[in-house]
Amino acid sequence: MNSPAGALAKLPSRLYRRRRRLALALRESAGRVARWAALAFGVLVLVAGLVLTPLPGHLGLPLLVIGLMIVLRNSFQAKRRFLRWQRRHPKLIFPIRRLMRREPEIMLVAWQQLLRSEKVFLRRASWRVLKRGRKHAKRWFKRKG
Repeated sequence: MNSPAGALAKLPSRLYRRRRRLALALRESAGRVARWAALAFGVLVLVAGLVLTPLPGHLGLPLLVIGLMIVLRNSFQAKRRFLRWQRRHPKLIFPIRRLMRREPEIMLVAWQQLLRSEKVFLRRASWRVLKRGRKHAKRWFKRKG
């Protein structure tokens, strides 16, 4: 029943299964290492964006968005926290979500943020110039066009 020929015939299939398991383990390990490396890179980009945001120039916010995209794609826990933040503070997170889309509406988000910041700094409606200026320009272009 247990002939040496039968044992030799089973040997390649055992080796094949062992190699397949080893290849799967290596692939999973490589995937984990790549995800951790991408996560570390995303955090590094986020920190760079945080440092550059208060400085003059417009490099901080795009770096924050790119870093956030990298982190959210590679961390389930960060994605859960981000969704929780989105439910708690929708006005704060919505512009970031709009910038993270495939075709972001950068100018529209920037305009809305300008209007929002003007509203925060200039409490009286009579002092705000952006909204009135835009409406005035819109009327002027309608008359000319």
